[in-house]
Amino acid sequence: MKKSRLISLLLVLVLALSLSAPFAAAAESSGSAILDAMTVNAKAAILVDPDTDEILYELNAHEKMYPASITKVMTCLLTLEAVDRGELTLEQTVTASQAIHTGIGDNASTADIKVGEEIRIIDLLYAALIPSANEACNIMAETVSGDVASFVELMNQRAAELGMTGTHFANTHGYHDDNHYTTAYDVYLMSKEAMKHETFRTIVSSLNYTMPATNMHPEERIVRSTNALISNFRVAGYLYQYATGVKTGHTPEAGYCLSASATKEDRNLMSVVMGCDREPGTTGSEGFIYFSETIRLFDWGFNNFTRQTMLDETKRDIQEVEVTLGKDTNYVTLEPQGEVTALLPKDVTAENFKYDYTLNAESVEAPVEKGQQLGTISVSFNGKTYGTLPLVASISVERDPWLYRLDRLQKFFDQLWVKILLVVILVLIAFLLLRRLFFRGRRGRYGSSYGGGRRSRYTGSRRRR
Repeated sequence: MKKSRLISLLLVLVLALSLSAPFAAAAESSGSAILDAMTVNAKAAILVDPDTDEILYELNAHEKMYPASITKVMTCLLTLEAVDRGELTLEQTVTASQAIHTGIGDNASTADIKVGEEIRIIDLLYAALIPSANEACNIMAETVSGDVASFVELMNQRAAELGMTGTHFANTHGYHDDNHYTTAYDVYLMSKEAMKHETFRTIVSSLNYTMPATNMHPEERIVRSTNALISNFRVAGYLYQYATGVKTGHTPEAGYCLSASATKEDRNLMSVVMGCDREPGTTGSEGFIYFSETIRLFDWGFNNFTRQTMLDETKRDIQEVEVTLGKDTNYVTLEPQGEVTALLPKDVTAENFKYDYTLNAESVEAPVEKGQQLGTISVSFNGKTYGTLPLVASISVERDPWLYRLDRLQKFFDQLWVKILLVVILVLIAFLLLRRLFFRGRRGRYGSSYGGGRRSRYTGSRRRR
């Protein structure tokens, strides 16, 4: 008997769980099948429209990750900013010091720049961003800040200025250090800032670059891009016709990382994937997931998103506001002022949007001017607020002069001090009336008694003697 009860209880629990599962799944739905179906094979990822900073997709975008050679984006950004300030020139020649190998271990990527080599700033930038030369970063660091340690401090300072709150740099190149970390979102911020520089954009979109002969290299050197979206020299099969940059990175601790940008027609997108593995058992150019996942992210963003108007003055189903002392009407309708647009999945419609209203007050006193702000309205989708607009009066409402006078009179008498004064006056009047009545009564009684006696005494006839 006990056994059958236990089995029955278990069946009930299984049934309850099976019935609740669809509801749990529905609660987690974003309202867009396009969003819900998207996954990226990486430890962290993000896809952003850099023109508006709208995030189309994110996965652990604020989690701590190792950036590897994507670090070089910051080093080159600071060098270009020094050029912009007039402290350096791109054609300026500098000499590599003994510090060029600072923080660099074995098997690090290089452009074979040697101690004592005289090389231009522009060549160092190409060397750092195209073949990912670590030593080029240390040379630029010394040139900008005097020494590598001071430059690393400058890197962290600039990161803070860019809002890279999850980042700490320990070197100029990204060779692994446990205290050298960032996030996918921070890499986006850094890459976006660097892409504002025309020289940077030219370099990171280049397939290769010919470094001129130097005092240590009598022959020209051709360096080639590590970004397989741009060049198939190192890894083939991942060329992406819309790619415009940016930078690869790889260490055993960081995995395979890629900060990338692409432009299709009039739209720009930037993506970051970090901590990718290579497909097990692959050889040659096969299995480099960080390239294939980046391409898939870009195609997904370009093909499945459109700019939609989420809120504008055409929205009419907004609660009215009561108007007091108004002439001919006692309410006013509201409308949003301006518009909110967003890059959204194509399967999202206005039915998926949520609107939140905030009124300045439940009622407003006339006169009301058309366009007068009486509140705000916010629009959100999938738990994210996309914008807030003022709610303004759609018409003007005049004030009724008679209602206004009556209202002012009522408000005057509703004041506490007026009420107190009225009570005092009433009490005073009552006191004076009572006093008058009291003294009139007394005079009446006394006047009747004495007057009669006098008339009796003096009005009688006297005897003649």
